Amino acid sequence: MRSLSSTLLAAQRSLSRLPYVKVEILEKIGGVMKLNWSRLYSGSEPDFYHAVTMPGDGSLIRARVDPTTYQLYLQRVMNPGPGSDFSSWTGITTVSGVSGIALCSSGATVLLFYVGVDQQTICVRESTDNGASFGSEVSITTAPAAVGWLAAAFNGQGVVALFYSVGSTVYVVKRTGGSWGSPSAWSNSVSAATGLACVYAGDWNLAVCGQDSASNQKVWTCVYGDGYSQSPGTWSALAELTLANAGSNVEFRCPYLGYPDVFRLFFVEKYSGTAPYSRLFWSHSLATAEFISNLWREPVPFDLSSNYGLAIAYRGSYVWLSMSSGVWRAEVSPPSVEVTQDVLSLTAETRPSSGRLRVELRNDDGRYSSIGSGAYAAIGEGSEVRISPGYRTTVGPEVSTGPAYWIEGWDYFSQGGKASFIIFAGDGWSILEHWKARRQFGWAAGEKNIFQLLSFVFARAGLELSSISNSDAMVNHYPAFTIHPGESGAMAVQRLLDMVPDVLFFRGNFGYIKNPLAGDSSDYGYGSDHVLWEGRYTSSAQAVNRVQVYGEGVLSESFSWAEIAKVYDRLRQVHDLNLDTVAKAQARGEAELRREAIARLSGETRVPVNCGQELYDVIEITDSRAGLSAAKRRILGITLRYSTIREAHYDQRLLLGGV
Repeated sequence: MRSLSSTLLAAQRSLSRLPYVKVEILEKIGGVMKLNWSRLYSGSEPDFYHAVTMPGDGSLIRARVDPTTYQLYLQRVMNPGPGSDFSSWTGITTVSGVSGIALCSSGATVLLFYVGVDQQTICVRESTDNGASFGSEVSITTAPAAVGWLAAAFNGQGVVALFYSVGSTVYVVKRTGGSWGSPSAWSNSVSAATGLACVYAGDWNLAVCGQDSASNQKVWTCVYGDGYSQSPGTWSALAELTLANAGSNVEFRCPYLGYPDVFRLFFVEKYSGTAPYSRLFWSHSLATAEFISNLWREPVPFDLSSNYGLAIAYRGSYVWLSMSSGVWRAEVSPPSVEVTQDVLSLTAETRPSSGRLRVELRNDDGRYSSIGSGAYAAIGEGSEVRISPGYRTTVGPEVSTGPAYWIEGWDYFSQGGKASFIIFAGDGWSILEHWKARRQFGWAAGEKNIFQLLSFVFARAGLELSSISNSDAMVNHYPAFTIHPGESGAMAVQRLLDMVPDVLFFRGNFGYIKNPLAGDSSDYGYGSDHVLWEGRYTSSAQAVNRVQVYGEGVLSESFSWAEIAKVYDRLRQVHDLNLDTVAKAQARGEAELRREAIARLSGETRVPVNCGQELYDVIEITDSRAGLSAAKRRILGITLRYSTIREAHYDQRLLLGGV
C-alpha cells in the first residue's frame, strides 16, 4: 500500500469526506518522453559520413564528407531554429573516403576528428570559441591499417577519449592535460565493426555495430570505464542489443548515441535481399536504468532511408538530429495537461493481469475538439494518463500518486445540449501485450535468473521492473527459457511468473515483484475506522490440493492435508525440465499450492476510496453481520469509480482472496 499523510488518512476515514481526483496527461510512454520530431531542413547534400555537436553557447556544429571529392565540410549555426540557414558549408580539408568522422564538445571547446587521405593518420582540429574558428591540424596517431569508424567524448574533467576501429579491433586513445597518450586495444572480440558511437555519463558508454564470429550481425553496447560502472581504463563485455542471423542479408551500421534525458540510440538496418532498404531505427534506455545494464526498448523504425544514419545532439530545451541533408528538432520536455476540473466520471479497473481506464471529460464548449496541439498537445495515442485519488483535507486537496495508464483511443459523445470526451486507456499489462517478439529469444539454463528475464521483457516493452519482496526462486532459479516469434510480452511474463510464487503489480510506470506470504501483516483495516458499505465473503474448497512436480530426473509432491481431508485429493501435475533438484521441484509445488490457497477465499467489498490501496495488499475486515473480526484478506482486484453526474459516487470495489 502506498503511504499516505496523516491528513489524507483522516480525510478518507471521515464521515464528511470530500472527494478529489487529480488526472494528468503526459506525452510519455513508460516514464520516457516521446520526442516529436520536426524536420527543419531538407537539402540536396549526398548521404555520407557526418557528425554533429552542440558546444556551450548552444550553436549547432555540423560536419560532413562529400562522397565524390572526400572534401570535409564544416558548418556552424548560431541560435539554430526553424528560420536558420543549414545549407552553408565551409571546406576544411580532404580526408579518407573509407573512414568516419567525429565531433565532440565541452563548454567552448570543440574537437573535430577525421582520418587523412592515407586512411591511417588520425587528426584533430580544435576550437576554443564554440566552433567559430578552428586551429591547425594535429596528428594524434597512425593506425596499423585503414581506419573505419570514429567516436569521441569528453568526461567531466576535460579528458577526451577517442575510439576508432581498425578492421575488427577497436582502439582508444585519451587526451589528458592537453597531451595525447598511446592507443590501446579493447579486450572484446568481433569479426567486423560497422559502426561506433560514444556518449559520456560516468563512463564512456559505447554502441558498436558489427559481426560476431558466427557471422551474425549485431548491435552491442559496452562500457569503457572511468570509475562509475566500470573500473578506469577497463572494458566491459559486449552486451547484445539486437541481432540479425547470418544469411539474413541484414547488416547494422552507423550508430549514434546521446543522453539528453535517457540514453537514446539511432542506427541503420540495411537489407540487401529482394526489395532492399537502408532504414533508420531508434531505441532508448529505461528512465532510471544504468547504461551497463543494457536494458533497451525494442528498436523502432524512423521514417527515413539512409546508409549513414542520424547523429544526435542536445542542449537547453531541444534535442537535434542531423545528417548531411537534414536537420530535425524535438522539445526535450514533454507537453502535459491537467484535466482534473473537467472530469465528469472515471472508472479504473485493476486486475492481476490487466488494468483498464475510462475517463469522461466535459466537452460542452468543444474544448477537446482539437487535441494534439495547443493546451491539449499532450493528448494522443500512447500518452500517459496518471490517476491520483485523493480528498480535500484540512490543508487543501491531497492525493496519492496512483496508477498510470496509456491512451489507446477515445470517443466524442454528443446528445442534445450535452457533449463529452471519453478516453480509454490500458495499464502496463496493455503495453506488455502490444510488444510482440520480432524473433526467437532464447536463454540456456544458468544464463539468467527469472527476475533478469522479466526485466528483459519489460525493457523491450519500454517498462521498468523493481522488487518489493521476492522468493528465493525469483533470483536463484536460472531456467532455460524461450520467447517465440510473435509471442506477446504479457504471455512471456505470465509464463515466467508461473514458475514462482511471486506476483506482479504496477505503480505508475514501474512493475513491482512481490512475494505474498501467508504471514504478511495487514496494511489497512475496513469496518472500524474506515467505513465498509457492503461485503460478500466466499469460502470454497481449493481447486487443487495436491501437486506432483516432474523435473529433470526428480519427482516431488506437495499436499494441503486439511483440504484433502475435506474433499479428497484434487491433483495438479507440473512438468518442467528446468527443475533439476528436489528442492527446486518442492518449491514449485509449494508455489502452486500457495496460489490455490489465496484463491480459496474470495468475495468483494465496497468502501469509500482508500487512496493508497494497491493490488495484493493485505487488509483486515471487521463485519459483525458476517462474523468477521479483523479477518485478513488479500486484495485481488480494485475498481475505482468517481462521478459528478447522474448518481454521484466515489468508491472502490475490492476483490478479495486469501492471505
